[in-house]
Formats: sequence, C-alpha cells, structure tokens
Amino acid sequence: MKKTVLVTGASAGIGKATAIYLAQNGYNVYGAARRVERMDALKDFGIKPIALDVTKDESVTSCVNQILGEAGSIDVLVNNAGFGSYGAIEDVSMEDARYQLEVNVFGAMRLAQLVLPTMRENKYGKIVNISSVGGKNAFPLGGWYHASKFALEALSDSMRNEVRAFGIDVIVVEPGATKSEWGSIAFDSLAKVSGNTAYKDLAAKTQRAFARLSDNAPEPIVIAKLIKKGIEAKNPKTRYAGGQMASMVILSGKILPDKLMDKVIMSQLK
Repeated sequence: MKKTVLVTGASAGIGKATAIYLAQNGYNVYGAARRVERMDALKDFGIKPIALDVTKDESVTSCVNQILGEAGSIDVLVNNAGFGSYGAIEDVSMEDARYQLEVNVFGAMRLAQLVLPTMRENKYGKIVNISSVGGKNAFPLGGWYHASKFALEALSDSMRNEVRAFGIDVIVVEPGATKSEWGSIAFDSLAKVSGNTAYKDLAAKTQRAFARLSDNAPEPIVIAKLIKKGIEAKNPKTRYAGGQMASMVILSGKILPDKLMDKVIMSQLK
C-alpha cells in the first residue's frame, strides 16, 4: 500500500522537487502551498495540490483533515514551508520577526501536532523538518531566520524522543545553498530592511557573498534525494546535510571556537 506524504511549500524549490521525486518513486503525494495555482504542473506527476497557509490555524486544520478524509492517514510529513527574513536585528520590525517564527516554527509544529495522533494510532510515521546549515551556525543579518531554524532543531530533538516509542521518526534535513527562490526573497528583504541603514555596507557584502554561492549551488533534487533516503531508512539518522558546503559549514561550527568561527564567517564577507 502506498504511503501518503504531505509536502509543504511545494510550489517551488526543495518542496516542489521533493513532491515530484517522491511521487515518481511510488508515494501518494499531497503538495501544499498558499499559491495553489503554482502547483498545477504537479498534477502531471499524480500529485494532489492542496491550499495551505501555515500561519492560519483554520487552513492548517482543513488541510490535514482533507487528507485524512481522502487517504486515511498521513504517513510522512515534510515540513518544508519557510522563508528567510533578512536584515539587521536592529532594523527588523517585531511584526516581521513574529511572522518569521510563525511560518518557520509555529506552522511546522502545528502540523506535527495534527498528524501525530494518527501516526501514533498506526504505530508508524516520519516527520521531516527542513532546517538549514543556518540552524547550526548564525550569520550576520539573518538573526531572525537563524532563530527560527535553531528553534526548529531544538523542537525536533525534543519531539524525536517523545514519539520514538510510538514507531515515529523525526528527521532533520539541513540544506546548504541550493537553487531556489529562497535567496532572492531573502536578499530582497535584506535590501529593503537594511540596504540604507547603518548596516548598508555589511548588507552589500552579504549580498555579494551569497550571490557567489548561488552561482554554483546544486539543484534542489539533491535535498529531495536526502529526504527519500531518510524516510526509507530502517533506522534513520537524526540529521542529514546536503547542498553546497553544508557538511563543511556544520563541521566548522562544531570544532571551531566561537570567535574563530566569527572570523571565518566575516572573512567571507570581504
């Protein structure tokens, strides 16, 4: 019997690549996003588009209930919906900061809350939380984004040991740079928020550095394959890292003292 997967943020980037790749490999896939019209092409792969705004509880509840009504279960949840709100902490409004956490943290955890009862009943489930190398290392001008991913990592660690006894695995995926809309959204935000403030020079350096990374970034299928590997492993790793420089950045953060890591980060922004 086909396993049913819900992939959030399926209208572009990693979410779209993951939805297509899993559908091609025998899964019953629901692709969810705010912009349903951007998922029309997914129907060609047998994917069922469904409207979802992770910041609105009625939308989240409706999405999960619809899938449970049609498929009977959600066996795999891929919490991919998210974005990067960039700008100096001094410059980012509290409203924007809260919205960053609503999307990247609270939306993902609300979905987990709603799928867990059926997973526990079935004694089977996989919850994949898409974090980032920025969930382990914080870079300047991305404070609220990093806060959201650090929080997602911590919540994943807690949840993993809460639900293990019910046959449910919680898996964190930490992408490095990949080709997607994420960068353009993040750095449009950076230019708007801090492009003309006291942090404008650092903002310009940051944009140039990430543009260099983006030029050589791999396609998001790299992350889709990692997700499939994780959900099909009998004993999955707690974390999978992939994409440009992912393993190196995470390892550096583990082994280097904080101030030396600061120097490494800032050297990339010259």
